[in-house]
Amino acid sequence: MSELEVDELLVPRSPSSIDLERYDPKWKAGLGGKHESRKRLDGDAKRLSELHDVFATQTKHALLIVLQGMDTAGKDGIIKHVMSGMNPQGVDVVSFRQPTEEERRHDFLWRESKVLPARGRIAIFNRSYYEEVLVVRVQPALLASEDQSRPCDWNARYEDINAFERHLARSGTIVLKFFLHISKDEQRKRLLARLENPEKMWKASDADLEGHQRWDDYVAAYREMLEQTSTEWAPWYVVPSDRKWVARAVVAAVVVDALEKLDLSYPEPTAERRQRYARLAERLKSEAE
Repeated sequence: MSELEVDELLVPRSPSSIDLERYDPKWKAGLGGKHESRKRLDGDAKRLSELHDVFATQTKHALLIVLQGMDTAGKDGIIKHVMSGMNPQGVDVVSFRQPTEEERRHDFLWRESKVLPARGRIAIFNRSYYEEVLVVRVQPALLASEDQSRPCDWNARYEDINAFERHLARSGTIVLKFFLHISKDEQRKRLLARLENPEKMWKASDADLEGHQRWDDYVAAYREMLEQTSTEWAPWYVVPSDRKWVARAVVAAVVVDALEKLDLSYPEPTAERRQRYARLAERLKSEAE
């Protein structure tokens, strides 16, 4: 199979000016086609299952996967197809919607802080605290519902996010962030599919259409977010997502690579445990005699 060119999708470390137009949403990232992508994804899902079994036994690291993107970008599909090989007992998938009244009375990182993964566990955030520099920036009226004692300082929020993620990294949490990058035309097609297909209509909402109409504003917000928050300890990947099979293969490859770099192994039993279990094994063997 051809080499998957994921390094091309890494956003430069912040603060650094980026041009989203150089990231083509239709790019195949080195994949030949759907068949190759499916074969690669199947292999990575199997490998991910193997790595996850070992990962769950150690107490050094946790893994946080952040999925962000425009409406219809394919976040749910990534979770369904890429993470299918993981043991669900060791994975928490958390979706963040409009904040509750209680959540609005706390700082903007509070609700995500409550569901961070423990060491040995994996958490997948379907949207995240990054909504607090995206949707509320494009729609300032949403900020009015928060308990704001002073005007919102976006640069301060970027600093807080970077410090928050640095703290996570220093505490043993690997942070992988994926911006699922689709084109406006592809979003239009996917929204139409929701509106015209009764089986997909449940996914549609007025907010999706409003977001499409404010496309340029969201692109500007995403661009600045990527510029300010892609760091050495928590990098952003801009994942081409007009082709769902490309996006899924890319995310799977990055997650597998991150876990393989940990050089995982099962915990080595102590001499005392070996001796004790040897005695127990002999006792069990004797029952069959």
